[in-house]
Amino acid sequence: MSSFKSLRPVDNFYQTSLFYPMPVVMIGTLAENGETNLGPYSLIAPYYIAGKGYYAMLLECRNSSNTAQNILRTGKCSINFFPDDKKMFKEAVRMGWPGDTTEEKMKDCKFVLEDGLMAEEHPEEKFPKVLRDAFQVIECTWMKELDHAENDKPGILDGYPEPYHDFNGITSKFGAHFILRIDKILMKEKYYDSIVNGVTAKGFPKVPVDYGYRDSKYFWCSRFKKPRPELLPMRETNVKSVRYAADRLQTDVEFTDEALAMLVKVPRVFLPLVLKGCVKWAEENNCKLITPKEMQIINGKRAKEKEKK
Repeated sequence: MSSFKSLRPVDNFYQTSLFYPMPVVMIGTLAENGETNLGPYSLIAPYYIAGKGYYAMLLECRNSSNTAQNILRTGKCSINFFPDDKKMFKEAVRMGWPGDTTEEKMKDCKFVLEDGLMAEEHPEEKFPKVLRDAFQVIECTWMKELDHAENDKPGILDGYPEPYHDFNGITSKFGAHFILRIDKILMKEKYYDSIVNGVTAKGFPKVPVDYGYRDSKYFWCSRFKKPRPELLPMRETNVKSVRYAADRLQTDVEFTDEALAMLVKVPRVFLPLVLKGCVKWAEENNCKLITPKEMQIINGKRAKEKEKK
């Protein structure tokens, strides 16, 4: 006999039928008067993470919300991750009340705003401001062409009519999904250094975890605790296996055994992708033989690209 009981999923199942931990962020958008509107959200997640030429987040929200209407109109938003702070979380909950206009919710806003990096780089354009006290911010543009959502327009607040899109734009009578291209990742210096130079337990920001609107009275949030590291299992392959994968590439570029030995710690599932990256670099640099010297250059290039991103 199972030790579990069946719980029926209902609307908003992630918070009504599950204990589902989520991030809590403030989404910044541009209201019609040009002022930044803030709204708290938890249904936000990475979407395109590799292999697309750009990276993207996915935001789910009510299509009549200020946030959705502003994204439909301007296509721009900022995703602000604020630290675990009781006063900040209280303010985020206050600003989530449905129906408030931008003027009403922003009148006594306790969050301090400043320009992001997109505004600095493109002074001729208008961008949502970002939270000064955020530990990280993602500045984004809505990819409205995906799923043919470019004709979705703001202005309907009592439920959009069919037809609906599958995964981008207006996806139901009251719902919307937005695939948001990442334009900039803004990181406070302390956490920038932690990511670039190596993360330790002290290098993690204090992040609140939201469990949603569960009991008609409260939003529930757990406090941050110091993260605990767990050592990854190191499953090294051997040079022979790496050579087997390299010899199956359709290329004239060759590898020395010493160069391939530098890839024995790459998980086997990622090995073809890494080898193809090495070959691409070699072809771009008219290199026919990859030795440890070239491999060090390639590794250094990857490290610099990660730092830029």
